[in-house]
Amino acid sequence: MPAIDKIIWQALTTRQTEFAEGSGSARRFAKEVTLLSAFEEANDEGYADLGTVVGEGGTSAVFLNTPYEPRPGWEWIAGAPLLQMICENGADLQGSDSESVPKIVELGLKDSPEMIELTTLTKPGPFGPRTHELGTYLGIREGGRLAAMAGERLKVPGFTEISAVCTHPDHLGRGHAGRLMAEIMRGIQRRGETPILHVRADNARAIAVYERLGFRTNYSGHFAVLRKLKS
Repeated sequence: MPAIDKIIWQALTTRQTEFAEGSGSARRFAKEVTLLSAFEEANDEGYADLGTVVGEGGTSAVFLNTPYEPRPGWEWIAGAPLLQMICENGADLQGSDSESVPKIVELGLKDSPEMIELTTLTKPGPFGPRTHELGTYLGIREGGRLAAMAGERLKVPGFTEISAVCTHPDHLGRGHAGRLMAEIMRGIQRRGETPILHVRADNARAIAVYERLGFRTNYSGHFAVLRKLKS
């Protein structure tokens, strides 16, 4: 299993190179896709190359093994402990054909404004106007409004990350997140891949949902949102 500080790097240098920008020891996803960036190593060279990639005033979200330590030329904006979870077996992922259960729909370009609105409200992680291009995104609508969504983000050999799992506050407690995740997981497993995900270590509600679906903690690390200061 790839280490948490390397999974973004691996994605940008293997299965998702079409979204990558940069060279040397740092890469980032195109800004319209996501703020996620990575360096081959979290050392002076890595941070220097990352600064070149994002440019002065640019913002970057990175995964780290240890808490971010202040570095010249960088401003820490936000961050928290992060868990990487993996589902090697999984719970019973049978779908539901009940007419009383809201229909799961596939989301795409036309849904992007609503997806951004929901992720801005619920803050599951960086989400941009082109994030939906990274993989399959599914949603549940209630009353014509996007009530919940989940999708695929980072992809490395043998693994696909489930991301943007979020539910509008008016629709919590109805099992939407679990249903959407189970459907995404089925798609990943049909491809012969293993589902993984990342979650804030203090998000007990989400972790409980993930554990019921068969996920277990694989790694503990940190994420940091950083801004490159102007010279």
